[in-house]
Amino acid sequence: MDTVRINHKNVLFIAHRGASCLETENTLAAFVAAGNRTYFGIETDVHITKDGKFILIHDDTTGRVAESDLVVEETDFSTLRTLPLKDTNGKCGRIDLRMPSLLEYIGICKKYEKTAVLELKNRIETEKIAEMVQEIQSAGYFENVIFISFYLENLVDLKTIAPSAAAQFLTSNEIDDKMIASLMQFKLDIDAKYSLLSPALVKQLHDSGIKVNCWTCDDANSAQSLIDMGVDMITTNCLE
Repeated sequence: MDTVRINHKNVLFIAHRGASCLETENTLAAFVAAGNRTYFGIETDVHITKDGKFILIHDDTTGRVAESDLVVEETDFSTLRTLPLKDTNGKCGRIDLRMPSLLEYIGICKKYEKTAVLELKNRIETEKIAEMVQEIQSAGYFENVIFISFYLENLVDLKTIAPSAAAQFLTSNEIDDKMIASLMQFKLDIDAKYSLLSPALVKQLHDSGIKVNCWTCDDANSAQSLIDMGVDMITTNCLE
């Protein structure tokens, strides 16, 4: 399945887990495919391995994308790296389909001049968030990263460590006045399930100084509605 081009005006499109309609999600192949297209950003998910290293995969376990089913955070980085990942046809065999490291991903975003949209999976210890920030800073690309997480605590810790960090709170819950107040308090933007949004809500968020990203929209008509609402970003598997 190829990407579908639509007129997105000034709305920024983000490739969800890389160009995941073309290549296996969260692999270097998917990131390069996104890099070679018109996307503003490339989104991925970071976990902490048993030995404290950063590895990119969405799930807590490997079974959906690999031959073996291991618990990511209970397995060493080197073991996870040996696992062949399934191609888009469900079969293993491509030597290039492995779980990337954080710096490999950052390197591809930097090469193709794409914003890195990095989801902090699960609750991450403050010390590891600080280490992650340092790694990205050492690569000279920190100002081109947007951090996202369903865990508000991750983002609060991040902003304490690096107040200038761009960060978006992920949510599939109703966006009410209490949530908006919290976003304003911690200087966070939002990355909401797209079906939650309405023109009035997008206006309210913008009036509160909050940028609006949304996930994961693969329907062109829905994307056009979001564009008409004035969202800032759309995260997608296949629209471009």
